[in-house]
This record gives sequence, C-alpha cells and structure tokens, in this order.
Amino acid sequence: MRVVSGIQPTGNLHLGNYLGAIKQWVAMQDAMGADDVCLFFLADLHAISLPVVPSELANATVEMTATLLACGIDPERSILFNQTRVPAHSELAWLLNGTARMGWLNRMTQWKDKAGKNREGSSVALFDYPVLQAADVLLYQATHVPVGEDQKQHLELARDIATKFNLDYGTELFTLPEPFVSKAAPRIMSLRDGGAKMSKSDPSDLSRINLIDSDDTIVSKIKKAKSDADVLPSDVAGLDGRPEAKNLVTIYAALADIAPADVVAQFGGQGFGQFKPALADLAVAKLGPIRNRLTRLLDDRAAVAGALERGAEKARSLAAPTLRAAQQAIGLQV
Repeated sequence: MRVVSGIQPTGNLHLGNYLGAIKQWVAMQDAMGADDVCLFFLADLHAISLPVVPSELANATVEMTATLLACGIDPERSILFNQTRVPAHSELAWLLNGTARMGWLNRMTQWKDKAGKNREGSSVALFDYPVLQAADVLLYQATHVPVGEDQKQHLELARDIATKFNLDYGTELFTLPEPFVSKAAPRIMSLRDGGAKMSKSDPSDLSRINLIDSDDTIVSKIKKAKSDADVLPSDVAGLDGRPEAKNLVTIYAALADIAPADVVAQFGGQGFGQFKPALADLAVAKLGPIRNRLTRLLDDRAAVAGALERGAEKARSLAAPTLRAAQQAIGLQV
C-alpha cells in the first residue's frame, strides 16, 4: 500500500482536529507493513487558493508540522513534508490541466460552495484546486487515499483524470487510487453548543480544548462544558435529543479508544458531576504528553523545518520518476 493524505496548515489546533483527523493518521501509520508507505503533507499550495497572510501561513505550516510530530507522526516511518518543498506537485498539476475538463471542475460541489455567488471574483486556484489534489496523489502512485464525505468527489475526479491521461497517451502510468476506509472519525462538537462543530473560529475559547492548553485549563473547560440535568443513560439510544451529553460521551470514547456504548455502560445512571471529572482526568492523561512534546518542538522551529526538508527530500525522490514519465508521455521529454 502507498497511502497519501494532506492537510491545510492552520494554527492553534484543537481536540476536534486531533480526534477527527490526526489520530486517524497515526493509526494508519501504525498499521502499515514493512513494504507500505505513508506520505503526509502540509497543503500550503492549496492554502493560497484563498487570501492568506504570508507570515501567518509560514508560522501555521511550522506549527502544524510540530503538532503532527507531537501527536505521533514518526518521520522515520512516514514521509512528512510540505507541498512547496516538492515542486513536482505544481509541475504535474499543470500537466494534468491539459487532461482535466472545465465541465468536470464546474461540477465540483466544494467549488460551488466556496465560490458562492462570487465565482467571477474567485481565484483560478480555487477552481483548479481539485486538479492539484489529483496531482498530489497521482504523483506518488498512491494506492489508497483517506477521504471524508466531502472529498469523495475529488478522489473520483483524480481517478477520471488518471484514466483519461492513460487512454489519451497510450500509457499505464497512473495508478487509480482507492478510498482508504478506516475507523470512522468521531465528529467533535463545541463544548458550548452540541449542535456546532468544535472550531478555532468560534469566538469563545471555552468552546474548544486547544492542544496547547494546560492541564488546569483542560479541567476548567470540561467542568464548564454545557451538559444537561439528566443522568447518563445506560444505552446510547438514550443520548438521542441530548447533543451536549452525546458530545461529551463521544469525546470520552474517542480518547479512551472504546465505543460510546461502553462509556454509557460504565457511567449510566451517573450525573455529570461524576462524569465530567472522569472525562477531565482522561483528557489530561491523553493530551498532556502531546502538549509537552508540542511545546518543546515549538521552542526549536528550525528543527521542525529541518524535519520537513528531510521528508521533502524523500518525497522528491519518489515523485521524480512519475513526473518524468508523464512529461515523456506527452512529448515534453526526449
């Protein structure tokens, strides 16, 4: 297997980012065999499809890398890099622009959603985003790509582009990547509103647990998290219509690597005065070591950048044969 996945660099990551994505990456890495390869990249080229502040983008790339390392991504077992350090991403994307079709891109749901009514004022990069995504995975002959519901359409486009390129140029160059199906990532909601996703854009810091939060801050936020007056049920069906209770149970289950049914079996009949301290203790035990590693890493940003460069060197070596073969297929290399 060759698994490829990317994430846009954002600062101040929180519990929802960790449980919803990063923890899944670590699990993929740990499940790989000796001959399998995981490539994880910071999608800084994708980030510029929308307006950016240069200094913030640079800092976010380093902070995201440090967070991935702190959470368990091992650069000796996985290849970790940012797109910009591997120019073949941009080069292959341009070659694939000759194969992709405007009609295909016009049908992309995310393009419609993000551009809204201002399509004429949106960047070309936002429109062409899925072609760069296709290049990201085809460049490494990815066999599997982790995708959520919102990215399935983009993986299908990557397969369409690969198929058309292979047919147009009479080659079998590109592998058609399959979706990687892993344990379903939990959907972590705000600590203040069980109907809204946990987000760094929420104006209330009490709505989220940041991965950089101190132990005392984690305990305080969980203590103040919105719940309800009823006791926990003994089965998960009893959480229906109780979004805040369901969210806290979901967080406990995800941190403990057990099913929500196991949580309510353990705590059923207890009130939140008993459950929240148990959840706080668990969160501190799981997140405290991550925060400590993250703090150390952010104290030496040059070392983090060095880890990115070492990963990029490996990625460039893997990417080069595919890029050259694509150029030769088109007639750009003699």
